[in-house]
Amino acid sequence: MFPVVKSVFLGIVRSSSQRDVLQKQMKLLSAGMRTYEIPPDFSDVELPEKPKLKFMEKVPNLKQAKKEMKRLRDIQGPSRTATKFSQGQYGILALGGGFLHWGHIEMMRLTINRSIDPSSMFAVWRFQPPHKPITRKSLGQRMGGGKGAIDHYVTPIKCGRLVLEMGGQLELVQVEAMLKQVAKKLPFPAKVVSRESLALMYKEHAERVSNNQNPWSFQKIVRSNMLGIRKVLSPLDVHNHGRYTGKFFDPSRV
Repeated sequence: MFPVVKSVFLGIVRSSSQRDVLQKQMKLLSAGMRTYEIPPDFSDVELPEKPKLKFMEKVPNLKQAKKEMKRLRDIQGPSRTATKFSQGQYGILALGGGFLHWGHIEMMRLTINRSIDPSSMFAVWRFQPPHKPITRKSLGQRMGGGKGAIDHYVTPIKCGRLVLEMGGQLELVQVEAMLKQVAKKLPFPAKVVSRESLALMYKEHAERVSNNQNPWSFQKIVRSNMLGIRKVLSPLDVHNHGRYTGKFFDPSRV
């Protein structure tokens, strides 16, 4: 349609100056005609009564506090819980293990609660409040004398666990910068994910495992006990096929 109109106007106008003006006008008209994507439908989204992140206690309410061992296995290996979305559409995924202190929890709560709109957004936690006791001896104290007193409490987080979720009548562009700012300050590597990107990540890993053409995979080498490798591997390495080294995660290994 526009080429026909353009030729008619240019046939009527004979002067070069008027022809240039009309050409510019036609370019502006043709450049302004665009097709936009249909906006998402949020009619089925239900907001909770309290959309903001809840305050978590610094110390658990226990009758008698008990000391525990370090138990570093609490942050080693993959997480078995909170690996999929339950309510929200976007969240922060842990890519390694670590301990969340109360200061990290308050940082996340204050940053997100100040930025979200309660009338159209909500956020929820995906982990328990601090419950693991960490002991410490006072500065300058001599060695011996038993285990130190409880200093603070932490929450152990494993790789692959969702730290928090956000949802409501919003898109990723609205909260991506805020979630990235929070993820950078966590004591373990983390990234921002959505429902679609998380499902795609799991699907790509399953395809890599099924389409692996390397005959000497970690699982086969360990099963065959080549060069006596099982002497230097822990049961955790054998069970997870070498994808997790302590609290660290190797995504390139199949």
